[in-house]
Amino acid sequence: MTTDDATGSSPTPPTPPTPLPPTATQVRIAHGDHEAWTVSVAAGLRTLRLAGRDVVDGFGEHDRPSGGRGQTLVPWPNRIAGGRYPLDGADQQLAITEPSTGNAIHGLARWATWDVADRTASSVTWSHLLVPQPGWPTLLACRVTYALDDDGLSVTTSARNVGSADCLYGTGSHPYLTLGTALVDDLSVTVPAATWFETDDGGIPTGAYPVQGTPYDLRTPQRIGERVLDTAYGDLDRDDDGRWRVRLAGPASASRLVMWADGAYDYAQVFSGDTLHGAERRRGLAVEPMTCPPDAFNAPDPAAVGVVRLAPGDEHVATWGLALDQPITPLS
Repeated sequence: MTTDDATGSSPTPPTPPTPLPPTATQVRIAHGDHEAWTVSVAAGLRTLRLAGRDVVDGFGEHDRPSGGRGQTLVPWPNRIAGGRYPLDGADQQLAITEPSTGNAIHGLARWATWDVADRTASSVTWSHLLVPQPGWPTLLACRVTYALDDDGLSVTTSARNVGSADCLYGTGSHPYLTLGTALVDDLSVTVPAATWFETDDGGIPTGAYPVQGTPYDLRTPQRIGERVLDTAYGDLDRDDDGRWRVRLAGPASASRLVMWADGAYDYAQVFSGDTLHGAERRRGLAVEPMTCPPDAFNAPDPAAVGVVRLAPGDEHVATWGLALDQPITPLS
């Protein structure tokens, strides 16, 4: 039997480390009666309470997020067909991260750990260095800041090319919204978009069409009911402050939840959660602000659909947020 040389006694076994949650470091921020928990993996948003009310269908501290729940999407949102896109005359081949469709989905940092770069009682900034890899040519210094104030939550995503090669870039976020209903069926939603994208079975756009006269016209409040949505929207109408706003209301709600996004976000994906499993199916409505639509890297003119070309030293900044709106009369 092995003994401690100094005392002749058996050595004390080392204390095992405390297991980390699946999303690693958890950071709480608060302002008044607003509170959010953000996490290291994907710089994710795990929970959000505004005025003491849960408005994000998130996940538990000891759960692994499913369906992109709460994740930051960089350096592209949504899908790239076959994980392949052209850049300066050469094909870039990304890892296939959605095997069921053969596509690359939601960027390269959603399963990476991010570090706390700055923190106050009401805000936290996460940082991550995205490195060159198959299909991705340069280093990208990414930051996400969550901040609470009297109005609610704002989320600012920035990316600076700190490498030596140009890259294409887009970003998005993937919160699931709720107003406490068991299913999204009982919610009404308003999306101020004039265009919707038709897609193939793999979620890749085959065309963009006016919403007028289609089931995808959500420019006035529409009860979700049995609608199945996994739909990208464009041509979003902006208010006088330059922001577009998607509004969500419940059947017995005295207020409505508003997602807003600044001029960097020209698109939004709305997902009713039909492909999720078990109790998560249709429980929350994903509203995903996106700077470019699905498969934008393969567009004939990527810049025309919001794709940004970042040269070394260039930076892109985009901000969206969530707030409770003024009281309204619920839909009957």
